[in-house]
Amino acid sequence: MAIKFQYNKTSLQNLGKQLKVREKALPTLKNKESALRSEVKRAKDKAADIGNELEKELKKYDEMMKLWSEFDASLVKIKDVKLSVKKIAGVLTPVIDDIEFDIAPFNPFTNPVWFPDGIDILTTLARLGIEQEIWIRKMELLEHARKKTTQKVNLYEKVQIPGFEDAMRKIKRFLEDEENLSKSAQKIVKTRQQQEVEL
Repeated sequence: MAIKFQYNKTSLQNLGKQLKVREKALPTLKNKESALRSEVKRAKDKAADIGNELEKELKKYDEMMKLWSEFDASLVKIKDVKLSVKKIAGVLTPVIDDIEFDIAPFNPFTNPVWFPDGIDILTTLARLGIEQEIWIRKMELLEHARKKTTQKVNLYEKVQIPGFEDAMRKIKRFLEDEENLSKSAQKIVKTRQQQEVEL
């Protein structure tokens, strides 16, 4: 990215201000990036843990697979998933407040005796699946924010700050050269005037 500037003191001052803003913001951005990186890892680990727990729960019921064909899956429906929002390093992320299930009435005398346990199993599995999805979504949001922050850190650190410093250096050299030329020209004029006075 080429930084546009003019060879004058005003441009030098403007570049100096912009450089200070970026130098002050850089440590904050680096801290944010670090915080987001650790939060992404935490969310990823949590999603993996819940996924493992879900698999363990499913394996527990492998032997009961034949019984599940008797179960009426329409007895259990997810009524509502109540979410709230939590800010993590400036990023809005979802948090589960509550999961409401709609359990249809059934006749315990005409259905197998294990139906209430089946309902508990299904709600547990559904709860774990929803929690895992929420943690995966949280991880995606945090990862997106982390990438954006990393890009900004790199932009400041590798492009803008060196660019502003280079532009300021060029302006200072130009102004110094201009000043030296002006002094030299004044000396030449003064010398000529003295020579004319002596003649």
